[in-house]
Amino acid sequence: MTRLTTISRRAALVALVAFGAAWTAGAAQAREWRKIRIGTEGSYPPFNYMDADRQLRGFDIDIAKALCAKIGAECTFGAQDWEGLIPALLANKYDAVVASMSITEERKRVIAFSKRYYQTPAMFVAAKENGSWGSTPEALAGKTIGAQTGTASATYLEDVYGAGATVKLYATQDEANLDLASGRLDAVLADKAVLLPWLEKAEEGKCCQVIGQDVRDPAFFGEGVGVGLRKEDADLKALFDKAIDDIRADGTYDRINARYFPFSLY
Repeated sequence: MTRLTTISRRAALVALVAFGAAWTAGAAQAREWRKIRIGTEGSYPPFNYMDADRQLRGFDIDIAKALCAKIGAECTFGAQDWEGLIPALLANKYDAVVASMSITEERKRVIAFSKRYYQTPAMFVAAKENGSWGSTPEALAGKTIGAQTGTASATYLEDVYGAGATVKLYATQDEANLDLASGRLDAVLADKAVLLPWLEKAEEGKCCQVIGQDVRDPAFFGEGVGVGLRKEDADLKALFDKAIDDIRADGTYDRINARYFPFSLY
């Protein structure tokens, strides 16, 4: 998504490392991976969301289905709150996480990742009447800025902007966007591929516009977005890595990309 942030989340990651090591010691054995359980969030459109029939849809979901087809596995999907995805993976509720999860050094201490399947910058959005604002920490000092909790954007705001601005975190990106539209936030930071469709297509998005420059700091936003996996499942990682190469090579990736975005995410 291009998305743990505060001290409490870092502490949680330390606990997860210990849990993952203990689980690994008693669990790892070879599997054929004929069935793969995939966890996602279900509230991060257009990447993953529930449609009117409560079915999971979106770019992440279509990519996951294409990867499963290449692997030759039957994949099932489950929706999970964002903060619970890594714990659920380590607890063996899922075998993989496909939820726009950024590959960061912090997360790599806990789980493994496939190679990236997309990489986009983050960007700031504010009300149109504030369109002349810049997006530097100095420009946004004294402002209230929102992001989704547990994301790379949240980490970036807290560490880079927190001294001068008020950082407010939300359970979902939709909640942050709605508070921006209603005037309860001065700006929002999120993945560009999430905010641009909101600005262009959502009724609430008409309130707002992009401010400042794209944000690409690799120290916070990592190496792109990958499939999250348990460290002991190196064989599954190899299968996903090859499947990503395969859908890139045969045009499947480009066809899925075009359903959602007028530009390449890769």
